[in-house]
Amino acid sequence: MVPESIRDFFVASASAAGALIGLLFVAISVASERLARARAGAQLHRVRAAAALTAFTNALTVSLFALIPGHKIGPTSAAVAVLGLTFVAAALLSLIRLHQVRWDTLRDALFLIALAVTFVIQLIEGVHVITQPGDSGAVNTIAALVIACFLIGIARAWELIGGPSFAIGQEVSALVRGHNGGADDSADEQPP
Repeated sequence: MVPESIRDFFVASASAAGALIGLLFVAISVASERLARARAGAQLHRVRAAAALTAFTNALTVSLFALIPGHKIGPTSAAVAVLGLTFVAAALLSLIRLHQVRWDTLRDALFLIALAVTFVIQLIEGVHVITQPGDSGAVNTIAALVIACFLIGIARAWELIGGPSFAIGQEVSALVRGHNGGADDSADEQPP
C-alpha cells in the first residue's frame, strides 16, 4: 500500500513521465533519419530511443498504478521490472549480434547495465511489497527507482538527439594534450 505521504510524489511523477514521453516522441521524430538508416550504427540510436522509452514508461506505469487504491504498486513494479529486464537483454543481444559492443559503445552498455540494475532492485522491492504490504520502506525505494528511471531516460534521450556531452576524462586528456603540445612547440624554438 502506498503511504499517503508519498502519494503527491506519484501524482507529480506520472505527470512528468507523460510529458517526457511526449517530448521523447518529438525527439524521435527529429532523429528519425538516424533511426531509419539501414546500417548497423543506426541500431545504437534505436537502442537509445527504446531505452529512454522503456525508462519513462516504467516510471509512468509504476506512478499511475501507485495512485490506484489498494495493493497495486508491488505487482506493477515487479511486472514492469521483468519487462524492463527483457528489453535490456534484447538490447544487449542486438548490439552483440551487430558487433556493436566496442570501447566507443561502452557508455551505452553502462547505461543498459544501470537500467538493468534499476529493474532488478525494482523487482526485488516489488516482491517485497507484495509479501509485506505494510512496509513503506520498499515503496520509498520504488519511488527512488522511479527517479532513477527519469534520469536514465533523460540521459538516453539527450544522446539520441545528439546533445553535447562533456566527460571529465576526455576534457582532462584534451587539456593535457594541449598543454604538452604547447610545451613541445616552445622546446623546438631556439632562443635568439
